[in-house]
Amino acid sequence: MSNGPAGHVARSTVRPNPETGTGAPLRTFLPTADGVSVDSVYDPGAVVHDSPESPSRGLAFVVAHGFTGDADRPHVRRIASALARYGAVVTFSFRGHGRSGGRSTVGDREVLDLDAAVAWARRLGHPRVATVGFSMGGSVVLRHAALHTGTVDAVVSVSAPARWYYRGTAPMRRLHWLVTRPAGRLVGRYGLRTRIHDRDWDPVPLSPVEAVPRIAPTPLLMVHGDRDGYFPLDHPRMLAEAAGDHGELWVEPGMGHAEHAAADDLVHRIGAWAAARAG
Repeated sequence: MSNGPAGHVARSTVRPNPETGTGAPLRTFLPTADGVSVDSVYDPGAVVHDSPESPSRGLAFVVAHGFTGDADRPHVRRIASALARYGAVVTFSFRGHGRSGGRSTVGDREVLDLDAAVAWARRLGHPRVATVGFSMGGSVVLRHAALHTGTVDAVVSVSAPARWYYRGTAPMRRLHWLVTRPAGRLVGRYGLRTRIHDRDWDPVPLSPVEAVPRIAPTPLLMVHGDRDGYFPLDHPRMLAEAAGDHGELWVEPGMGHAEHAAADDLVHRIGAWAAARAG
């Protein structure tokens, strides 16, 4: 069992926050299948505990953040807070991000991080689990649902790429510099608190557009802004075409990219959609 970056021992047991007591958010380090410690937070949500839709019996959202995010970022906490109106919420920091161990592989091995968080939600007693991912996390939830079939009950992918190695916009060219150059990885480590792996993908992982057809019949929602500066609208349209009849696409007018651009109203609509579709 590996140690977390701050000396924490990775474990799958839940430890309540002693300052807030029973029913408050729980925090732990989850071990992944390849031995990385993933910093994870569980919020039981605003649902009444003794109701038929109590957190122990109802829906849990597992939120997968974008590249350079982590579980403590204000925009991630805002998303989690909005979704908590519809069920419990698990947030976590991908490998190489925040207090999690390991190094970021920018969407490849991160599927294992998400799988550990989904399994935790199941162990906490949730029969229904919906994954909600943003940007890099949006590609991860698609690939996770395709590679680990039957483990989730609904999938929401926001601002995701359709294909790898895209450099068609200035923000994506900057991101590729960050990931592929030694100087860029130093900026990522010390400027963005993101530790990035220095090896190329080998083999190249299943792309999001290749993953989407394998998700059926699990309900799938794809959300994209028409002002996304990273991935233009041909990306969500490719994903929607690959999904066919089982996928639903929302193109949001005026929306930019990922968590920062996701208005509270949109997050509430996503929460309501998942609550209706998951099971």
